[in-house]
Amino acid sequence: MEKCALVTGSSSGLGLEISKYLLEAGYMVFGGSRSGTDLDHDNFYDVELDITSEESVEEFFEAVREFTPTFDLVVNNAGICEMSPISETSLEQFENHLATNTVGPFLLFKHLDSFLIKEQTHIISILSTAAQYGYPNVSAYNASKFGQLGLLESLKKEWKDHKVRFTNLFPGAINTPLWDKMGSKFSRDKMLTTQDFMSVFSFVVEAPASIQFPELTFLHREGFLE
Repeated sequence: MEKCALVTGSSSGLGLEISKYLLEAGYMVFGGSRSGTDLDHDNFYDVELDITSEESVEEFFEAVREFTPTFDLVVNNAGICEMSPISETSLEQFENHLATNTVGPFLLFKHLDSFLIKEQTHIISILSTAAQYGYPNVSAYNASKFGQLGLLESLKKEWKDHKVRFTNLFPGAINTPLWDKMGSKFSRDKMLTTQDFMSVFSFVVEAPASIQFPELTFLHREGFLE
């Protein structure tokens, strides 16, 4: 029987690379995003999902339930990041970060319970070192990621009887097109590559089910990006 995976934020960046990897690994992948993707594969199901809307999340799970009642793997990946000093950060920007990076995962997990497989489902959350470490000029992003980490810590205890595995990944800066949009002047040579990230992700996914990696922090060898 094919394993089923859910990937949020599957339309681009890490979410797209994760989806491609899981398809090659033999998973049936349900990708959720607002914009959709051109990824063409018989085992890929592109389902519209606005992670900030509970109605959209409910409709997403209703659509997915027609194909599978459970998920072996859930990749909580969708997120946004914008840079600006706090004095130049609008309330709307701050709230958008909370809506996507904190409320979004809350809505996802709120409606995920019935899809869990006891002692089998693996939940991997793509956080950031910004969930552990304060960076200048990303107060909204920092706050939203710290909030998501708190949500996950509570959920681990709440779902203890399900005996599902949780892995929180805390990568440093990754060289993706996201940095083009932020107009950042940081050196790309001091960032992880997508391949670096995927080497860690694949290691976690392929590890025996008897092993858990509660938290993995990994950086470019130059260390934190500031």
